[in-house]
Amino acid sequence: MNMLSQLNKINVVNWLNRMIATDPREVTALILRVTLGVVLFAHGAQKLFGWFGGAGFDGTMSAFTVDMNLPWVIAFLVILIESIGAILLILGLGTRFVAAGIAAIMIGAITIHWENGFFMDWNNIGIAEGFEYHLLALAMAIVLVLKGGGLYAVDGFLSDFENGKGSLHHENGSMTGGNGKSGTRILLRRQRRIIVRSLC
Repeated sequence: MNMLSQLNKINVVNWLNRMIATDPREVTALILRVTLGVVLFAHGAQKLFGWFGGAGFDGTMSAFTVDMNLPWVIAFLVILIESIGAILLILGLGTRFVAAGIAAIMIGAITIHWENGFFMDWNNIGIAEGFEYHLLALAMAIVLVLKGGGLYAVDGFLSDFENGKGSLHHENGSMTGGNGKSGTRILLRRQRRIIVRSLC
């Protein structure tokens, strides 16, 4: 059972490493995540802190749960993702997870605003808001889910550390430098083989 637990841990670590892996040269992802993060934080700050004329946490929770009949968990997650999640997105920390959460929010918002049509109330004539903003945010979030944080993302630094970039890995009496990814993969494969053999 202990060996199975170790094997599961290795699989989880590998999965998490794939989720944060990103191309550190990807400027497009940097532009998208910072832009989306800044715009979204403004809305999140309205909901969480009451900044920029917002209703604040209590008012937003009441609007979501009472007026819109949303479960309180969903309402709380929306506020959390649009505020704290937006900051994480700007930093590029957990980019794919935050972007997936934003995409889910925007899909929900599109379904709510669908009946109002496409356009926002740009002329401030009092018509119900359409879904064009949510569609743009959804598209940006999907790209970030696919590409990750890109240039200057914390995810990239964490991924490099996990892969042993710049370090030396020992395999068959030799040392491998460079980004160290091949050495890490070899060590992980050896660990799996040892665990599997011990289970047989």
